[in-house]
Amino acid sequence: MSEYRNSDHTEQITETQYTEIKPAYQTKRSSRRKQTNPIALLCASTAISLTCGLGGGWFAATHLGGAGSTVVYQSSASGTSQTTSTAVNGGTSMTIADVAAKASPSTVEIVTEVTATSYGFFGGTYTTQAAGSGVIISADGYIITNNHVVEDANSISVTLYDGKTYTAELVGTDAKTDIAVIKINAGNLQPATVGDSSKIAAGDTAVVIGNPLGTLGGSVTSGIISATSREIVIGNESMELIQTNATINSGNSGGGLFDGNGNLIGIVNAKDSGTTSSGAIIEGIGFAIPINTAMNVASELIEHGYVTSRPTIGVYLQELTNDTQNYKAGLYITDVITGSGAEAAGLQPYDRITAIDGQAVSTYTDLSKYLREKAIGDVITLTIIRENQEMTFNVTLSGSLSSEQTSQPEESAEPEQQPEQGIIPGWPQP
Repeated sequence: MSEYRNSDHTEQITETQYTEIKPAYQTKRSSRRKQTNPIALLCASTAISLTCGLGGGWFAATHLGGAGSTVVYQSSASGTSQTTSTAVNGGTSMTIADVAAKASPSTVEIVTEVTATSYGFFGGTYTTQAAGSGVIISADGYIITNNHVVEDANSISVTLYDGKTYTAELVGTDAKTDIAVIKINAGNLQPATVGDSSKIAAGDTAVVIGNPLGTLGGSVTSGIISATSREIVIGNESMELIQTNATINSGNSGGGLFDGNGNLIGIVNAKDSGTTSSGAIIEGIGFAIPINTAMNVASELIEHGYVTSRPTIGVYLQELTNDTQNYKAGLYITDVITGSGAEAAGLQPYDRITAIDGQAVSTYTDLSKYLREKAIGDVITLTIIRENQEMTFNVTLSGSLSSEQTSQPEESAEPEQQPEQGIIPGWPQP
């Protein structure tokens, strides 16, 4: 049992399952709106192994106090000899205080307002606040953070290192990599010096700067790089993340992971905490998105609003975890995108995908992980079940289609990561 406090609220939180990913958002009703009685849609359950979603959760009401089309940032090489501080190997790198002095002006606090829904007899909608972190990547106001920090936000507020607060606009988000870009109308900002995450090594110095608990902006914690590439599944997405033992808490999401020279090498997005099923206490296991990946995605979000270089099949998917009266458990196509490789190949709604290039597939994570190694223009062979008949289709992978090109424009630009829920008739409803 852990107790968390802010100026007007004390909430008791009991963590009972530590082997599942769960959002770290802790919300509070701040204004009641019209009462509703919605029917909840069926969502596919996923077995996962972390505590994540660190961008939110903590009210920050008491803490609130130029245009461009490309990312402009400084670049600096990283490596073992450069990123390990004097405290570790007697090298010539900065002290932790030097790193903090260099990097802190590039980090920001983020507060969002989100409309949430409660169910039951007194159900309705209400507004909540949540908090996270971000890093400045251009002098004219572009800021990188996590998708889950700003997802579904009605408004986004950014507080700089000097205490000035701005309203931010959303530039673009990418759920697959958990990266988002926002922008404030400000100039002469200090962007982070971007390092090279491909050159870091286990044991290198790691410094995390962010806004833990949504009320402690500019907090600095330090440790080492525990591993350079951990394959972690978060929200059905398989990601390769940097592992660190630098302390990470709710609200650190979207903040910076810096090396021993103050270069940005990662964007913090998850942690593992609590206890295992056997009762062992988990400590010092945090994760960050490698900056090489994060900046590539950020550049595309700024230029296009979504990621164009990622290969996709061109379908909407629904993962059914249990057999029902009409359908077996598996990964189903619920719609096919107009103009996609899937449409050209002849795939149809209700097709159940069972294999890709001969490898068994039963979950969205399986499919996503396989496609991560492919490129636009590659041809894959999908094995599907249609009306109890096994069929194969050769599909040419295309780039992501914008929402204007899809048959369901209200959905994401990358439909395969945003399954349409409850489409197939006969699926159980709550």
